[in-house]
Amino acid sequence: MKLKLTLLLLLFQQILTAADKPNIIFIFADDWGWGDLSCHGHPYIKTPNIDRLAKEGTDFYRFTVASGVCSPSRAAVMTGHFPARYSIDGHFAWVPSNAKRGMPDWLDTEAPMMQKFLQQAGYRTAHYGKWHLANNMIPDSPLPSEYGYDEYGAFNCAGEQMPYHEDSMHTVKFIEKSHKEGKPFFVNLWIHEPHTPFHTQPKYEWRFRDLPRKDNIYASVLSHADDRIGEVLDALDRLKIADNTLVIFSSDNGPARNPKGGDLKLQYDTASGAGWGVNAAMGITGGRKGFKASLMEGGIGVPFLVRWPEKVAAGKVNDVSPISAVDLLPTFCEIAGIKLPSNYIPDGISQVKALKGEDKSTDRTKPLFWKIAAPWPAYKDKPEHWASYVIAYKNWKLLSSKKGEYYELYDIVADPFEKNDLMATKKDVSKELIGMLDAWKKSLPDGPSGKVFSKERRLK
Repeated sequence: MKLKLTLLLLLFQQILTAADKPNIIFIFADDWGWGDLSCHGHPYIKTPNIDRLAKEGTDFYRFTVASGVCSPSRAAVMTGHFPARYSIDGHFAWVPSNAKRGMPDWLDTEAPMMQKFLQQAGYRTAHYGKWHLANNMIPDSPLPSEYGYDEYGAFNCAGEQMPYHEDSMHTVKFIEKSHKEGKPFFVNLWIHEPHTPFHTQPKYEWRFRDLPRKDNIYASVLSHADDRIGEVLDALDRLKIADNTLVIFSSDNGPARNPKGGDLKLQYDTASGAGWGVNAAMGITGGRKGFKASLMEGGIGVPFLVRWPEKVAAGKVNDVSPISAVDLLPTFCEIAGIKLPSNYIPDGISQVKALKGEDKSTDRTKPLFWKIAAPWPAYKDKPEHWASYVIAYKNWKLLSSKKGEYYELYDIVADPFEKNDLMATKKDVSKELIGMLDAWKKSLPDGPSGKVFSKERRLK
């Protein structure tokens, strides 16, 4: 009798513990510009479901991702580390391209990752949507299941490619299953839009039928994505678990743009199929300089909407807290009650207090660093795409060309649109930041390490 009572108490305690842990849904769009939301004042794009997150949560204006392009940005989210620590400075492509750029062929499966920590703490974990921490053109790359996910459906990975538009359907099924089992869950919903190719559907084109063709294409794919996000939010309401679920919407980098313009053309992607090419990319940055692949704010400053009822204030805008993608791992782990291993040192910090409105500091006290391949001098048609290295520290942001031939310095708090270069007048500040940046560069590895190379590389 005592044994049965003890077992019942243990079971009851486990149920309570699971119920106390908040669910986490991280929605990561692909090339979604800061200005590409109706709640951010876009003149014709309609995003009522994402706007709902802003209305029922807080809109953080000073969030930045860790790269201006896809793969390194996603690696930073998962590891809590600057992607340069893994020699991931660009997108994962086919093996010869990765080798030429000094990159691995995929993210190391042995790297510390948020979903692994959450899984060990009793969370059910899933990933649905774009992967791109390897590439579908590398058939021997690890599957997402080898990275700490209980379930997945993905594209831009090895194996079968999940149709991009099935992301919300699988997410809802996973949520229902986890809820039925009484388990807290963590879901990556990494949507395709608005990356090329643009896959339009008549229903969504009809919604914006009065717009010019390029604008119609762009608005229609974003509307399709917004509807799928709405399906997930509706499921949380139906299951009555919205109040215990943290939902975040963001983007992996700023919007793509063809600076030369041109006519509409179809293109084919081996992972997601045929659609319209980059000349239909009409994304905007809300006044920020640069676009995708730039380390100026237009390339790394992206939407960050957070809804967590009764924890995060509803209907608020936070334009002071400097939050980074490398902060997500320590933040999610603190929310889940996880103590990080002593041998894991994140590049980010927990931002739970900032999310709750308890910390409104405008300065970044732990520096942030970026590395990307960029030309110097800048191309004439891409004047803001020249910085290869960047450091942000306190209220300052310093950008550097690849070999340090040229720098720009901004007070990113007072001047978020990077209009007033202070390099000539703040020499002491620039000297300090250049020293910190040089020290960080020396700390980086000479190249990839670990089991991160395809057998195709050895056959060359």
